[in-house]
Order: sequence, then structure tokens, then C-alpha cells
Amino acid sequence: MKLVFLTILLLLAAVVMLGVKVLFVKNGKFPSGHVYDIPALRKKRIDCASNQK
Repeated sequence: MKLVFLTILLLLAAVVMLGVKVLFVKNGKFPSGHVYDIPALRKKRIDCASNQK
């Protein structure tokens, strides 16, 4: 029973830490992971795999 409680507690802590910006910042949202939204990837001319032919 202690293991289940510890597991749930650790999972809850991980979710809260991953969502700090979303949960605690007004109009917060998760950062985009899309290639076009990341300036460093655009600078290196890395394109989306769905656009490659």
C-alpha cells in the first residue's frame, strides 16, 4: 500500500512540475513542439518530415 501511495504522489508531482506554466501563469499554455515554431530549427533549415517529398 505504501508503494501505491508513493507512486501516485510521484506521478502527481511530475504532472504539476510539467504543467507549472499552464497551471500558474495567466493565459499560460504548453510550448509548441512544432518545427516551424522553434527558431533554432528554422535557422538550421530543418523542415517537417511531412513536407519532405
